[in-house]
Formats: sequence, structure tokens, C-alpha cells
Amino acid sequence: MFFSLSKILWAIFNPGAVLVIVIGLGTAALLTPWRALRRIGRGLLVAGASALVAIAVLPVGYWLLAPLEARFAPPDTLPEQVSGVIVLGGAIDLKTSVGRGRAQLNEHAERMIAFADLARRYPRARLVFTGGSGLLEEQTDRESDFVPEILRAMGVDPARVMLEREARNTRENAARAKAMLAPAPGEIWILITSAAHMPRAVGVFRALGWPVLPYPVDYVTTPSGGGPGFELTRSLRAVSLGVHEWLGLFAYRLAGYTDEVVPGPQTPDGQGRG
Repeated sequence: MFFSLSKILWAIFNPGAVLVIVIGLGTAALLTPWRALRRIGRGLLVAGASALVAIAVLPVGYWLLAPLEARFAPPDTLPEQVSGVIVLGGAIDLKTSVGRGRAQLNEHAERMIAFADLARRYPRARLVFTGGSGLLEEQTDRESDFVPEILRAMGVDPARVMLEREARNTRENAARAKAMLAPAPGEIWILITSAAHMPRAVGVFRALGWPVLPYPVDYVTTPSGGGPGFELTRSLRAVSLGVHEWLGLFAYRLAGYTDEVVPGPQTPDGQGRG
């Protein structure tokens, strides 16, 4: 229920869809013979156009993403040995991969690059890819089905990697991976996912009693800030990513999947930092 509802609501309320709805309604209202509706239509068009200009000119998406990407820093040094490495799905464009009959990576491809790098760095570690299908309309093909092809291209033996192909979202990633692996207390597990997604992912693993070592990748922002500069497509994508993560954080907290709205690094006493 949570999965289906989240997909439906996001399809309606993602920033791109909202702008299309606002501008579409404004245009339709302007074409009516009623003065009051035309006045409302002008207001909607002004609001939609203003939002587009703001997104194109101002680094709105970067303002949303920067605090999330800064929440967990990449590890300065990695342990000599780890129990395992987990990478969350999301790097494979499932629709295009199925349509083309071969694996197609998207803007989150660095997850797989980091996974392959750590696989070579830790030849004895257990390796896990968890990712099914995040698509609402069909659940036949899964991201995991295309992972062996990618790993072979990156020089990693697919036989080393355990594939979890049922998870549809971050909560299911963590829960199904834990059920599969049964991690023991004191084990060190590296978690790979996008930097902006890391707070929600760590929060879910932590709530399940599985502390992980964050390995953030796929950065969108830079430490000095700034934006793409009059690149509407890129800016709108950044806004969409930022809104999606913030809404996800609040939704997961309300659902009880995390213990904090914005999980952060733990202090020596095991408490999360605000």
C-alpha cells in the first residue's frame, strides 16, 4: 500500500507535473468566456511562469540538495577489512534496459562504479545488490536481472554478488537485505547510494538495527554551492530530486521507517546528530 500510494502521489505532485498542471489550468481558464475564470487563469500562468524562471535562474534544487549531500561525508579512510558491501538499486534505467535488451545505466551510474571498485578492494567481502522494480505498472523485469552484465563489463565476477530482486523501495532494500544476510553485531557493512539519498537510507538501516558505513556517491552539488546557470532542464531535475528526497524523509518518518526526520552521523554515545 505504501509503495503504490507513494508512486501515485509523486506522479501528481512532482515539480514538473505541478508546473504542467498549473500552466495547463491557467491556459484553459483564459479560453473561457467568464471574466472571473480568466482572471484566475492569468494568475495561474503568472505563477507557473514565475516558478519556471526562478528554477532556471536561482539554484533552488541545489538549496534543497546541498544539506542532504553534506549530511554524510565520504570516509576519509576505509577499514582494512569489511564484512560486506551493499549497493542500492536505482542506477539502472529499467524501462530502457528491457526495451533495448541490454543494461542501460542512468545518472546514478556511479553507484555501480563504486560497487565494482570496492569489490576489487575487498576480495573476501560479501557483495550484495538489492533492487527490484520501482515501476508501478509492471513488476516482471527487475534491476537485478541486468546486474551480471554490468559487473562483467567492469571486470567483476558476477558469481561473487548476491542479488536481491524483490525490493521496490529503500525500506524494502534494507529489510530484504537484512533477512538475506543476517548481519551479526560488530560486522562492518559499507552502504553505497547517492549522497542526497544517504540520510534516508542510513535512517532505514539504523531503524532496523543494522548500522552501516555510508559511502555516498552521485553528488549533484559542490561544496562551494552554486547552480547550473540558466539550464532549465538540469535545474528542474535538481529540484525534482530535492523535493523527492525531502518528501521521502518526512514520509518515512511518519510511517515509522526511520527514527529521525533527517538522520545524520552518530555521536560516540550512539545518538544521531541533529
